[in-house]
Amino acid sequence: MNRTNLIIKITSTPERRSFDNDLLCAEFVAKFYQYRKNKYTYCKVSVWGDLASDTLAKYNKNDFLFIEGYLSLQKSSKEELNQNISIGITVSKIYPYALTGPKKKK
Repeated sequence: MNRTNLIIKITSTPERRSFDNDLLCAEFVAKFYQYRKNKYTYCKVSVWGDLASDTLAKYNKNDFLFIEGYLSLQKSSKEELNQNISIGITVSKIYPYALTGPKKKK
């Protein structure tokens, strides 16, 4: 795994996942820009623990975030990625970069 810093755009609404041991996870699809190829790359982003609850409470689709985390290759289960193997990022720190506005309540 490689440590990375990226500015990403959230392209799907963050989803909440809970596990048997009360561990919280937030997952969403995001994209980042590759300057060499002059295109966007989609990735699956996973956020764990207290940072996951902050992510679910504060960030929306189309928000831009500066993230620090670890890269990994994963088999894709998301239809939005349209790939067999996708990039996964496990986030350790999140900084807001450009937000669309306050979180909308359901």
